[in-house]
Amino acid sequence: MIVCPNCNYQNPEGATQCEACYTPLPSMTSCPHCGATVQTDAAFCGQCGSNLQPASTPTNPGENEGLIPTLVTPPDEPLAEPQPQPVLSSGPNLEKSPAVPAATVTTPPAVVTVGTVAEPPANIAQGFQAAATQLQRQAAKLIHVQTNATVELPQNVSVIHLGKPNDLVPPDVDVSGFPNSEIVSRTHADIRMEGDAYYIEDVGSSNGTYINNISLPKGNRHRLRPGDRISLGKGDLVSFIFQLS
Repeated sequence: MIVCPNCNYQNPEGATQCEACYTPLPSMTSCPHCGATVQTDAAFCGQCGSNLQPASTPTNPGENEGLIPTLVTPPDEPLAEPQPQPVLSSGPNLEKSPAVPAATVTTPPAVVTVGTVAEPPANIAQGFQAAATQLQRQAAKLIHVQTNATVELPQNVSVIHLGKPNDLVPPDVDVSGFPNSEIVSRTHADIRMEGDAYYIEDVGSSNGTYINNISLPKGNRHRLRPGDRISLGKGDLVSFIFQLS
């Protein structure tokens, strides 16, 4: 299915415009590396991170000349020639003048690196660490409306099961301890992580799943955004607010 970028309506595969708001839909294709569904104009795969753009080859031999720095060793400077010393006549009180030492020129040694990779500068390494910390902070959580309890969603799985303990599909988020949990099915709904996006879908619950008080049909999915209200079952008795921390 293709999710409309304007109204989040779930459209069937092959649709070119949204059936609900008639917005043109992006054309989709499959990632050649992992098979995930991606847009045809995407630069990178949201599932495996592979580069989807073809590598460009320069057409002119000298097109990229000068882009790669070349190490140049400064030429050795010639040593200063010693100046000839005047010859003095010999005598009882005459001595030869001391020779003036030749000037010494030191050539800076060339820096050559063989088989090693230079460490990144400290400021770049700190930038990498800051970026990694920022990604780690984009963790999702559910806030239970009735008790204000917080449920952190696990980050090491791509599909998070919501429900109650059972022998078929053990839940990753167990709601059996919340009030009115009897209206929640044992296998009620799934939250899927795709790249930096979270999607929820009902997996055939008895009392249904509602997003912002609107029923979510089985087989359809909804992209979750901070502040969305998720109700497991009718009557808004077991509800959660989706947030990104």
